[in-house]
Amino acid sequence: MVTDREARGVYDPPMDESGKPDYTSLDLPPAPDDRPYVLTNMVMSADGKVVIEGTERGLGSIVDQRLMRELRNNADVVVNGASTLRTSGASPRVRDDDLVALREARGKSRHPIGAVLSGSGDLPLDGVFFTGDDFDAVVYLTEQTPAERREAILATGRDAIVLGGDVVPAMLLHMRRELGAEVVLVEGGPSMNGELFRRGLVDEYFLTLGPVVVGGNGTLSAVAGPDAPTLDTVSRMEIVSAVGNPESSELYLRYRRLGFGALGR
Repeated sequence: MVTDREARGVYDPPMDESGKPDYTSLDLPPAPDDRPYVLTNMVMSADGKVVIEGTERGLGSIVDQRLMRELRNNADVVVNGASTLRTSGASPRVRDDDLVALREARGKSRHPIGAVLSGSGDLPLDGVFFTGDDFDAVVYLTEQTPAERREAILATGRDAIVLGGDVVPAMLLHMRRELGAEVVLVEGGPSMNGELFRRGLVDEYFLTLGPVVVGGNGTLSAVAGPDAPTLDTVSRMEIVSAVGNPESSELYLRYRRLGFGALGR
């Protein structure tokens, strides 16, 4: 007998002994022709904050960190905004040997391609994103990026792609057409998330809710943007799975894009 939850595509994914869902092999639909299928992943406090003392460290457990790497395992490209890269020094590595082996068994590279979008080109060129030799990476710039910054990025050996016009759709189009990416994982920051949600470009949203309350005024939330939202412009999501971990007191949530506007209820 099919339950109401199953009929709506809501399910409780397989669990392991650590009390987490299994994200190693997501069942995802085919990518559109003009962009990859876009996943976003964030960790957030119980009061909706995504940083403590300027970083996400302290919000998620080692289980959450493992889930992040499992999500990377599904991705062809892992994307960060420039602020996130400057703060965290992120890389696209999946790290764990079992995840590397799983990617290789699927005919993929050991790690996804890393990507960052920056208008200024002001990036930490001595960081692992630029110095790591075990993964490929690309930097997306705009027509306003100073030429000397682009030249400095190219000198690291990383590709630097200058995007014209509407840069976010242009970036995704390049990933799909030139990199052959079918699945992209976006790991923030809030401004990047906000731009993608505003345009209806987020297909699935993975969120770890941590058992801490941060408080404070002006502390970043998971999704940011310049415009005040209305009932007609908010992004509507449908729950796919929700798993609680009694060991870490975390809640692991997976949502799928539903559309825009008020639902009338």
